[in-house]
Amino acid sequence: MTSIDLHSLSAQLESPHSRDRLIALASLRDVPASEALPLIKKVIQDENLQIRSMAVFALGIKKTAENFDLLIKVLDTDSDYSIRASAAGALGYLEDDRALEPLLRAFYEETDWLVRFSAAVSLGNLKHPKATQALLAALDSPETLLQQAAIAALGEIGAIDAVEKLLRFANAEDWLIRQRLAEALSNLPSPKTQSALAYLAKDSHPQVASAAQISLEKLTQTLPNSHHAS
Repeated sequence: MTSIDLHSLSAQLESPHSRDRLIALASLRDVPASEALPLIKKVIQDENLQIRSMAVFALGIKKTAENFDLLIKVLDTDSDYSIRASAAGALGYLEDDRALEPLLRAFYEETDWLVRFSAAVSLGNLKHPKATQALLAALDSPETLLQQAAIAALGEIGAIDAVEKLLRFANAEDWLIRQRLAEALSNLPSPKTQSALAYLAKDSHPQVASAAQISLEKLTQTLPNSHHAS
């Protein structure tokens, strides 16, 4: 992209019309991270929530050495819970182990479930075993979306010790929870896993049954003698 284009985008990000700023921000998709960052920073505290959220999300995609600190600041200080949730989500995209402690803190201390949901998803992206306890705690949340995020994240981490606690969701009322379970179990090889997947493969919901079948095949490939397991 030429400097003229960047210059005009920079000017557009200062437009009094939020639509102009949104379009300019979306146009940064094709701009290299190092050149996009100064422009993203222009709107990181925009009064318009949609623009602020997009800018925060962009920090997760356009990776530079500065982004981690910028996202932590947003996570710790932004007054809007949806923006803090965006920051927690973007930190997962960076896949930086330094995010473990801030994300755990957000997970335990945030009062809004959406921020906790984003933190749980990102903890899964980090694939760090130290997140296991927090995610196990999330399984008891009254929010089904938080339970879904925790189930998926425990699968990402490969928390085989969690299998016992996860299996109670095999009969969850919400079919999406059963689907998340079927997907997560593909990364958690154990004899009980296979029995559970065989059970979920007969689920009344086609997407659950399909996810279980795929996971079962994946497990069979990783465990040559898996058909002997009970």
